[in-house]
Amino acid sequence: MESNASSQLMSRVVELRQLLMAASHAYYVLDAPTLPDSVYDQLYHELRDLEQQFPEVISPDSPTQRVGERPATQFHSVNHYVPLYSLENAFTTEDVVTWQERCAKALELEVDTASLELGTVCELKIDGSALALTYEKGILTRGATRGDGIAGEDITQNVKAIRSIPLRLRLKNPPDHLEVRGEAFLPIATFERINTERQAQGEQLFANPRNAAAGTLRQLDSRIVAERNLDFFAYTLHIVGNWSEDCELSAPQSQWETLAALQNMGFRVNPHCQLCDSLTAVENFYHHWETARHDLSYMTDGMVMKLNHYAVQERLGFTQKFPRWAIAWKYPAEELPTQVLAVTVQVGRTGALTPVAELAPVLLAGTTVSRATLHNSDRLMELDLHLGDTVIVRKAGEIIPEVVRVLPELRPSDSTKFQMPSHCPECAHPVYKPETEAVTRCINPQCPAIVRSTLEHWVSRDALDINGIGEKLIAQLVAQELVYTVADLYKLNQEQLQNLERMGQKSAQKILDSIAKSKSQPWHRVLYGLGIRHVGNVNAQILVCHFPKLTDLETAPLEAIASIHGIGIEIAQAVVNWFQESRNQVLIKELNAHGLNLAASFTEDQVKETKINPAIAGKTFVITGTLPTLKRDTIKQMIQTAGGKVTESVSKKTNFVIVGAEAGSKLDKAVALGITCLSEPEFLEMYGA
Repeated sequence: MESNASSQLMSRVVELRQLLMAASHAYYVLDAPTLPDSVYDQLYHELRDLEQQFPEVISPDSPTQRVGERPATQFHSVNHYVPLYSLENAFTTEDVVTWQERCAKALELEVDTASLELGTVCELKIDGSALALTYEKGILTRGATRGDGIAGEDITQNVKAIRSIPLRLRLKNPPDHLEVRGEAFLPIATFERINTERQAQGEQLFANPRNAAAGTLRQLDSRIVAERNLDFFAYTLHIVGNWSEDCELSAPQSQWETLAALQNMGFRVNPHCQLCDSLTAVENFYHHWETARHDLSYMTDGMVMKLNHYAVQERLGFTQKFPRWAIAWKYPAEELPTQVLAVTVQVGRTGALTPVAELAPVLLAGTTVSRATLHNSDRLMELDLHLGDTVIVRKAGEIIPEVVRVLPELRPSDSTKFQMPSHCPECAHPVYKPETEAVTRCINPQCPAIVRSTLEHWVSRDALDINGIGEKLIAQLVAQELVYTVADLYKLNQEQLQNLERMGQKSAQKILDSIAKSKSQPWHRVLYGLGIRHVGNVNAQILVCHFPKLTDLETAPLEAIASIHGIGIEIAQAVVNWFQESRNQVLIKELNAHGLNLAASFTEDQVKETKINPAIAGKTFVITGTLPTLKRDTIKQMIQTAGGKVTESVSKKTNFVIVGAEAGSKLDKAVALGITCLSEPEFLEMYGA
């Protein structure tokens, strides 16, 4: 191809891309079409033909690259550059006032003037799936799900199929690297259309638009994603590195400026947002949309309040789970009447018996509800529940269906009052209810329900993360008496597994490999997996910081455990009680014999007697390069133990970068941002080691 012809070709390709991008932005973002469909299709086909004829002109931001021709085989986990935190929930005006007072106190402001001085941005809380979009030099290079907030799944090809997400930012000289957060969602009309089609094809219906959106995003074939017409609202912007001085947009200094900047970049931003200067304005916004939301074309379950200025947000910082400067004010749960057809009793991992009402199906907050928790025997007494009663149900936190109250005036004359069983419905062992607790428990450790739940907890993602072992397989293992405790999993052989239903030689070997791999999981995961009452994932990590070896923890006095910040007497008593039981002592010996990690990778001398360190608490660290003596996991644990936070990327919010040998771009970025860099000895001096 001659030079002149090549130049003309590229000019036409660029022109076609610009025309198509502008038309797509007008149609999907602005809701103001500029081209007839026939003209758009003609231009699109011309561009596609040119790219097929001359593949060297294809670029990642071309409109033809939105949908992949080949389905993906799997999704890979990727770390977020900045964690995706959850939001604390408020349900009443009093909750919001408490949050406001907490912020004002931390900022040393008068509560009455805090809203006026700070400003609060109110946005509708879209009921969809959170996405993190990475743009490098203005080009979309990665789209990831929220996951656990630290890492998500790379679903870039599916993200490209959402037409309201720009493949190229509408900016000249964009920042080298930025991340946009937002919510992917299915419009209600689209959701109804999809379910109608699935019903006609005999397929299982989606429960609600949120589940449908999440399921769509995890489709391996991006063509299916494109067909379902997901939409997207952007609401957050993170600059990773420096903002380009040549960019025509100034770096936003507030949430309100960010929403405007996102629009200028080509994103769709929810138009129903407001910058409020008082609690009254916030309440007015909330109460207006509590009613008006039913006229929207998409689902919203509340509103999000964010203190406007970034300088204020940075001063307030984060808790372990939430940003302190934001809160979600949820709408009251929808309540509807239905009839109790029966009551069943479930047995959980701790032996707790939970009564569950079996209901005449009712559509509640977008989901068909046919079961609702009754919590415990005390709650049953309060309700005075009879079989056949008409009850009012709602979703607690809009997630778990529960019975709110009984309508005794509608009670059938032949109804009978439900009584909690005196014996376990699974193993027929007598149940026990302590006077100080509301929960009735089965105390038979060999109860099949307890064994199944214990195994399910052990293999779960946050515990030992054993792939291939789910509820159905566990039910078979317990029913055939192959497994009684979690230690028995490590005694299984291929012949035993192959004899199970729907289990072949390859599947059996994969499960055995996964079980073997779990032996290398760290001590804090093992501790969490043991299922000690009140010891969740976070508490397990705290305990391991103070007791790096299992032998330290099992012999620790009650007072020593209870004195740890964040633990307390109730958790400490549960830990001591667990280790005192002979069957648990046997279990520990078996797990040790099977080679599981019952000690942390750092020593007691390194961690010392863990306590909050003022020089580290509240600070953000990044670790880069190879350190001379400490492993990266060790130094990360030390920082977290002392109250600090470790992130993967350097940003303006980073306080310190710990630098080892062969440090790369993170060191360069830290120097450019003027961030303090520490060697390993300098960090240990700060830590007090």
